[in-house]
Amino acid sequence: MAALTLRKVVKRFGHVEIIHGVDLDILEGEFVVFVGPSGCGKSTLLRIIAGLEELTDGELRIGDRVVNDVEPAARGVAMVFQTYALYPHMTVEENMGFGLRMAGTPKAEIQARVGRAAEILHLTPLLKRRPKQLSGGQRQRVAIGRAIVREPKVFLFDEPLSNLDAELRVQMRIEISKLHSDLGSTMIYVTHDQVEAMTLADKIVVLNRGSIEQVGRPMDLYQRPANLFVAGFIGSPKMNFLKIPSAESDGKTLRLKAPDFRDGRITVEAPDKLSVAPGTNVTLGIRPEHIEIRDKGQGKGTLQIEVVESLGDITYLHGITEAGNRLTVSITGFHGFKHGDSTGFDFDAKDLHLFDSQEKALIV
Repeated sequence: MAALTLRKVVKRFGHVEIIHGVDLDILEGEFVVFVGPSGCGKSTLLRIIAGLEELTDGELRIGDRVVNDVEPAARGVAMVFQTYALYPHMTVEENMGFGLRMAGTPKAEIQARVGRAAEILHLTPLLKRRPKQLSGGQRQRVAIGRAIVREPKVFLFDEPLSNLDAELRVQMRIEISKLHSDLGSTMIYVTHDQVEAMTLADKIVVLNRGSIEQVGRPMDLYQRPANLFVAGFIGSPKMNFLKIPSAESDGKTLRLKAPDFRDGRITVEAPDKLSVAPGTNVTLGIRPEHIEIRDKGQGKGTLQIEVVESLGDITYLHGITEAGNRLTVSITGFHGFKHGDSTGFDFDAKDLHLFDSQEKALIV
């Protein structure tokens, strides 16, 4: 188990800078998830930690050792890739022990380590099978087992569940979470799926265009996003955003000119430090589950429903407000709404998120 420290880490490919001076601290035993859209640099950052990509500038420490120029095999890390990369002619047991054999580990120790890993991952009955005789989830467990037997200081996962179907992804999320609890190892996990990030992480690192947007515990990012990007990325369905053409604050209340709402205005409590000049443009955010349905003509506004998605226990209403803004509402159960229906909506002002013209949160 080891901590990691990244200081002003930069990665360039030719003249193109991909990672822009990243600073990050990962504690011993933490499960940290790098999340962000495709092309944000999360896999590149993971490969830098693994030693599969050289950093252009900055410093990387694993434990108390600077590893900028240390070979991958000597860093004390083990990586689980998106593809299983198993040898088809080898058994599960042989695949899991291959790296140890190449390192000259004694046969008895290899057998002991493989046996322990197989027991942890429930692979003991499958040790004599070959990869073609395994399901996708079983193959992924073998790939994880191959990492476990190396007894690394840090586990690295690069989108390990992306090739699995929805049901298997749920099962493997549970198994990976349990594995972290059992081993207590430092784990860094890359995904573009914010549901995986929310359910697995002790700490989430949200990346965008090679920079860190926010670092924090899953619910901290969900409840107090630092900017518009994080607010829109964390949460499913994503947060609703409404443009507010005019806002002003007297230090205690914030008055918003809001054409989407029935009276055209809304007032929310604001911290004393908040000062907004009259006429300032802001963006209002409200999560779908924080909007309540009211009878037509009631509440703060009217929603014209365009699409209804019923998942049984939850129904998503997608519609358009009177001012022409799109809104998604999440409600419990099935309510018989259909395309073309009109309904009132309401919310509590305390559930609002507000962002300035630079897309930074006004109230965090």
